[in-house]
Amino acid sequence: MSLKQKLTVLIGAGASAIALTVIAHFEGVRYEPYEDVGGVLTVCYGHTGIDIVPNKTYTKEECDEILELDFELTKMQVDRLVKVPINDYTKAALYSFAFNVGTNAFARSTMLKKLNAGDQYGACEELKKWVYVKKKVWRGLVNRREAEAAICHGNL
Repeated sequence: MSLKQKLTVLIGAGASAIALTVIAHFEGVRYEPYEDVGGVLTVCYGHTGIDIVPNKTYTKEECDEILELDFELTKMQVDRLVKVPINDYTKAALYSFAFNVGTNAFARSTMLKKLNAGDQYGACEELKKWVYVKKKVWRGLVNRREAEAAICHGNL
């Protein structure tokens, strides 16, 4: 099922359900730790951190629990940083983005500055600039940011 088909089912389901669908779609799940394209040790749904056990094979249940914890932390931090009212689609896009790049990067971003200044359209467009890994454009990030920008604008 395509991401668009998955999201169509979720219309009205809320920001968290939409964001988790986008995150799972683009992150995928890997039960054995690996180095991502940036050289960062990663497991499950894009989880990074010092708690990863390098040679362990994680279970689906462990990965689902890690995703839930990582997502709740991201959601809480994004909600604290956003000072203006936004709809569930924009929230979902920001949750997915911040989950991927980290909330520290989101906190320092022009996107957040534009959003909090009332320029929601400009903030959503900023998503499309975050497509580089080690100064190279990555097709997977281009696809993810296009999807996040569309969701941010409310276009499913």
